[in-house]
Amino acid sequence: MEGVLAEALLSQSRDPRALLRALCRGEASAERVETLRFLLQRLEDEEARGGGGGGALPEAAREVAAGYLVPLLRRLRGAPGGQSARGVARAWRRGCRGGAGGRRALFAAPRRWATAGALGGGRRRPGAGRGGDGMRPGPRRTRRRWWPATAAVLVQCGGAACGAGWAGLVAPGTPPGPVRVEAKLLVLSALAEKLLPEPGGDRAHGTREPGPDARRCWRFWRTVQAGLGHADALTRKRARYLLQRAVEVSAELRADCTCGPQEGNGTRLFCFSPDSCFFYEKIVLIVRYMRGTDKGLMKWTKGTIYQYQLFISTGCWLFHPSWHMCIYKRMFESENKILTKEGVIHFLELYETKILPFSPGFSEFIIGPLMDALSESSLYSRSSGQPIGSCSPLGLKLQKFLVAYISLLPEEIKSSFLLKFIRKMTSRHWCAVPILFLSKALANVPRYKALGIDGLLALRDVIHCTMITHQILLRGAAQCYLLQTAMNLLDVEKVSLSDVSTFLMSLRQEESLGRGTSLWTELCDWLHVNESYFKPSPLCSSIGLQKTSLNAYVKNLVQGYVKSSAWETGENCFMPDWFEAKLVSLMVLLAVDVEGMKTQYSGKQRTENVLRIFLDPLLDVLMKFGTNAYLPLLKTDRCLQLLLKLLHTCRLKGSCAQDDEVFTVLQNFVMSTTESISEFILRRLTMNELNSVSDLDRCHLYLMVLTELINLHLKVGWKRGNPIWRVISLLKNASIQHLQEMDSGQEPTLGSQIQRAVSMAALAMVCEAMDQKPELQLDSLRAGPLESFLSSLQLNQTLQKPHAEEQSSYAHPSECSSVLEESSSSQGWGKIVAQYIHDQWVCLSFLLKKYHTLIPTTGSEILEPFLPAVQMPVRTLQSALEALTVLSSDQVLPVFHCMKVLVPKLLTSSESLCIESFDMAWKIISSLSNTQLIFWPNLKAFVQFVFDNKVLSIAAKIKGQAYFKIKEIMYKIIEMSAIKTGVFNTLISYCCQSWIVSTSNVSQGSLSSAKNYSELILEACTFGTVFRRDQRLIQDVQTFIENLGHDCAANTIMENTKREDHYVRICAIKFLCLLDGSNMSHKLFMEDLAIKLLDKDELVSKSKRRYYVNSLQHRVKNRVWQTLLVLFPRLDQNFLNGIIDRIFQAGFINNQASIKYFIEWIIILILHKFPQFLPKFWDCFSYGEENLKTSICTFLAVLSHLDIITQNIPEKKLILKQALIVVLQWCFNHNFSVRLYALVALKKLWTVCKELRVEEFDALTPVIESSLHQVESMHGAGNAKKNWQRIQEHFFFATFHPLKDYCLETIFYILPRLSGLIEDEWITIDKFTRFTDVPLDVGFQWYLSQTQLSKLKPGDWSQQDIGTNLVEADNQAEWTDVQKKIIPWNSRAPELDLELLFQDRAARLGKSISRLIVVASLIDKPTNLGGLCRTCEVFGASVLVVGSLQCISDKQFQYLSVSAEQWLPLVEVKPPQLIDYLQQKKTEGYTIIGVEQTAKSLDLTQYCFPEKSLLLLGNEREGIPANLIQQLDVCVEIPQQGIIRSLNVHVSGALLIWEYTRQQLLSHGDTKP
Repeated sequence: MEGVLAEALLSQSRDPRALLRALCRGEASAERVETLRFLLQRLEDEEARGGGGGGALPEAAREVAAGYLVPLLRRLRGAPGGQSARGVARAWRRGCRGGAGGRRALFAAPRRWATAGALGGGRRRPGAGRGGDGMRPGPRRTRRRWWPATAAVLVQCGGAACGAGWAGLVAPGTPPGPVRVEAKLLVLSALAEKLLPEPGGDRAHGTREPGPDARRCWRFWRTVQAGLGHADALTRKRARYLLQRAVEVSAELRADCTCGPQEGNGTRLFCFSPDSCFFYEKIVLIVRYMRGTDKGLMKWTKGTIYQYQLFISTGCWLFHPSWHMCIYKRMFESENKILTKEGVIHFLELYETKILPFSPGFSEFIIGPLMDALSESSLYSRSSGQPIGSCSPLGLKLQKFLVAYISLLPEEIKSSFLLKFIRKMTSRHWCAVPILFLSKALANVPRYKALGIDGLLALRDVIHCTMITHQILLRGAAQCYLLQTAMNLLDVEKVSLSDVSTFLMSLRQEESLGRGTSLWTELCDWLHVNESYFKPSPLCSSIGLQKTSLNAYVKNLVQGYVKSSAWETGENCFMPDWFEAKLVSLMVLLAVDVEGMKTQYSGKQRTENVLRIFLDPLLDVLMKFGTNAYLPLLKTDRCLQLLLKLLHTCRLKGSCAQDDEVFTVLQNFVMSTTESISEFILRRLTMNELNSVSDLDRCHLYLMVLTELINLHLKVGWKRGNPIWRVISLLKNASIQHLQEMDSGQEPTLGSQIQRAVSMAALAMVCEAMDQKPELQLDSLRAGPLESFLSSLQLNQTLQKPHAEEQSSYAHPSECSSVLEESSSSQGWGKIVAQYIHDQWVCLSFLLKKYHTLIPTTGSEILEPFLPAVQMPVRTLQSALEALTVLSSDQVLPVFHCMKVLVPKLLTSSESLCIESFDMAWKIISSLSNTQLIFWPNLKAFVQFVFDNKVLSIAAKIKGQAYFKIKEIMYKIIEMSAIKTGVFNTLISYCCQSWIVSTSNVSQGSLSSAKNYSELILEACTFGTVFRRDQRLIQDVQTFIENLGHDCAANTIMENTKREDHYVRICAIKFLCLLDGSNMSHKLFMEDLAIKLLDKDELVSKSKRRYYVNSLQHRVKNRVWQTLLVLFPRLDQNFLNGIIDRIFQAGFINNQASIKYFIEWIIILILHKFPQFLPKFWDCFSYGEENLKTSICTFLAVLSHLDIITQNIPEKKLILKQALIVVLQWCFNHNFSVRLYALVALKKLWTVCKELRVEEFDALTPVIESSLHQVESMHGAGNAKKNWQRIQEHFFFATFHPLKDYCLETIFYILPRLSGLIEDEWITIDKFTRFTDVPLDVGFQWYLSQTQLSKLKPGDWSQQDIGTNLVEADNQAEWTDVQKKIIPWNSRAPELDLELLFQDRAARLGKSISRLIVVASLIDKPTNLGGLCRTCEVFGASVLVVGSLQCISDKQFQYLSVSAEQWLPLVEVKPPQLIDYLQQKKTEGYTIIGVEQTAKSLDLTQYCFPEKSLLLLGNEREGIPANLIQQLDVCVEIPQQGIIRSLNVHVSGALLIWEYTRQQLLSHGDTKP
């Protein structure tokens, strides 16, 4: 940039005097000195290159120094602050650092001023005085300062100079980038007077000074557009200025102006006409105000953005699309995510609503800013009205957009666009949610041959990117969609089957590509259709095949896999990788299933023939295992790996394996080779052939194959004579013999230690097989050689690591150098030892489970046969604790299994040891990460041994330290559940199942132990965390994927783990439903739980009296009353007599609407079943009116269902009379909400009286009829009549039936949904039926509601059911006094009604107090509240009303209030109670005045304040909500003369408070403030 400006100056004149004089004109500044220095440097360079000058440069420099710099420095020396002087001095010092001729002459004269410190330049900076700055005049920040000064000189030099500078700025080939744009806009702004002349005056169309016109240069507009989307605010401001100036010039000249290359659709980059002025003005306004999180500006910006539809016509661009991209880019980069989401959705809707032509820049914009915006997970959240489990609105629009956009792309562009789109998905670490919806959108693109090998590789990279997320279901679903994308978009002629198979291996079969799923079928169909079109693979080309069929490819693949290479003949080598075995097995099974599609009826014989063709090479080798001892080792490894992978992959997902012909045939093939394979494995495991560290992996392989063979034989029927039985027996005996021989005390060698580890692993496999499959065991209690050996085994015995010399002497000479390195490789000797100990505990677990009846509970009990490990349990448990300190977290499972058997036997006699085992095990569990393979199995085993029913019973019986330790661990598990979802599920599910003996009966003994741990059921019934927004998003998306069912293969492969928080409550509730009220043990348990639930409710109410809707306190109380409703049918009258007062007392507490409904419901049910409690119910109406203000509506709602309560009472007259007398008293209450409740109860009661034809009530008839007629015949459409209609249509009075609707669906789903509870609290009945861990009785019928309640929607009614506040603002069109600025307001404020008494300290001090009330409940910021508090106290306001008294403790409030809160009465009124408060003050004679700009607001200078004035101040961002404006008597606004739209709320309030005080002082004749 500096070069462009310098050349522009030098192009005007090479005379140094003229140029330097031009720079010396104008105000002195450091920037001008910088410009002088740089220009002199360029002149020196020109003179050095022989550019002329004739030695005039030094003379010109001395002239400038004497005439400009020295006077400048003298003048600045005495300036205040010295800032300009220091800047000039710094520039001068940089000029002194080097250079010759001109610069030295220029800066030599004033040198003494700086060196003498006359300028106050401060200390000399490091490096000052060093010579040679080079051509560049310092860092970018320094260079940027003199660009405007240089541009100003260009303006002074005239149009030719500006033209030269302009030519340099717009020259092609300038490097792009944010810094370059910033520099260009800085200079263009300085040159704007010449490039974009000031409109008007002598610069009209005919007399305009000739020069460059930036409006006609497309590079100028590209720079402006880049500036509009720049991250720097000052750069955006410069771009706005240039755009606005260009539009004003064009409008003033009144001539059309176009520039830029013409697009294919006919639009140019800039096209001005009188009609387009509005468009460009909108761009300036949007870019200017699109900042921060101001809600008013956000709403205005969104509305303006949606006006863009006027500028985008169907089928064409009215303006160049790059302008729209500028706006959208700014929206995408907005700090406000709501605005970003609106911008993204609006952009995606362009191609959904308008068929727009292709624009090259549009594709780049999609790949760039749009996809960057789409990477934000929060944009994919559900809309407020969407049900749980529905697709994200943004996800749907993204899908429609991508389909529409790609269909409109030119054919030659589609492939490159899709490839760039997919590669962009690999350019960053995407979160699980964005990558899922992007993959889903790609999968829905119609089939098109767009991608080749590069696209396939890009898709594979995307799949690898999905693996970083821990959300397994979302990860699997994304893989499914990416595979569908490959099948839809792949050009099969450009890829080979080898490429496809490698791509398929990037998918995880356990998460997405499982055999038997819909995705597997779709893949087979795709291979069937395209198998003859694939490019020949290298494997087939090498054998001369021109066209590749799938069968030929797979056949050659198996042959090449089984065939051994020359280098594979070594006997001591590492095991091959599993990748190739997985690939071959996958392709074999795909080819078999594809072949089955070719015929309509695929018989077993055909399947067998096809599979034999593929597997013949493998079967031939397997048959030779038992006879050919010279098979290459790697060949045997590969064949066994392939065999295992075939068996694992072949298993169908979602259906029975025995119905699968392929699996049956494969099973028969494998069983035919059983004898050969088992003989080979037996030889390898028992003949000392495994003697290196790498052989331990082979041992693991052999044991896995042997386990699979055992499973196959057990499925077809176990026979003692089959070969596998003989092999197991020989392997068991040989392993025992090896382990016994190696205990002889000889010095260990590597080979012997490896064989020892192999023998123990083999023994552990045999024990596991015998434990899981009783068919393999002989006499259950007869101690054989295996049991005797295991019982005397030294536990936690380690393998001594052999010395290097011993290793070398044992090893083959060719591997001596590698043996030691191998033994200390990544596996490590410590891992080998840990596995050895792990195998010991696997064997011991088998032994303890088999002989658990022989374990003595005291030291004196010894039974035959004598087995030390079994009959010395204390020593065994101590060894288990020692093992936990040695083993890694993934190897402690068998130790936990042993503890499960030992702890119940030792808890009485060795309690401290058992507690130590609890602590040690919990320490391991709490340190584990939340991984699928390690954490959950260990947690399940831990829960099973700590919370074993026997352990719980014994601990509760002795009530020792173990009892309290178990409860401590219980609460720790519940606490962990807040971090790791699903932990509590494991605990409650196991405990409930252990307490249940059958689906119809629970034993008394089992439930007696449950009674001692009723806190567990209590916590489960009220369990549930409040999710963060990101957690809720993950839950919503997972539910959406689950709702897809079998359409998404991930659902079929991965079973639902039921780890959601809902299942904790479901498990507890279903357990409670199984209890029998006639069983004394059950009855006592339920009564104890009911009391604890009421205690929990009272504790929550006392801990936080003011709680928000859907807060944790609200949810806990809601769950408490839901559980009480479930328990109610099993509670008898005697027990209810003890708790009925507490239930009635709960009705007096100010609760949220959903809780009130449950309390009202349970009171109705109690009174219906036990009318004896009616006198206590009538007593509830005898409390004082103040106590009943927030609770009377609860009891009136109960009275509205008196027909249900008296259903079983033969004599109803007395009850009806009492009810009518009570209700009539409340029909005349001053509170409108109370009157509504009383009137609706009166109407329903009177209907019952009419039906019964009670003549005794004739005296009340006139009063009742008159009251009902008056409310029914209210005139107009105001709030009163509307609310009367609404309360009658309310579900609780119109549809709800307390008896017929008593079911789980109403309690847990319908009522929470209708009462406005957040969706997290809705538990559908499907979840109850899907949770089968705790079944219900067959005769259990109360699942579903029997009325129409379930069909109601929340939108069918609207009620603020919070005690006294039922009235809402009337939003009819007849109201014209509305805000000028429509701003959304926060509707989630806490709905509480609270009145606090206060002491007026100021009055007791004799201070004059006015009748002014200032209401600041809508104000949020403590600083504004503190300032208002101080202002109100100073001017003597009677009271300040705030939204929360907790603001007083805020430090910012206290800093600004300076203790004013101690002398000013403060009252707390929550925003939802403001309507009631304002109405109350109206009845007291106050005039309600709002500080707001409305259509009917009065000027403050013209308004006369009444003495009793109430001043209502709005929220800082949203002002006064529309519903409160309707309560105002008058709106007052402050006259404004400036541009800013509003004042700070504290300032506004202070102005009105002072104006009120001034008027009152004048009216009382007092001039003193």
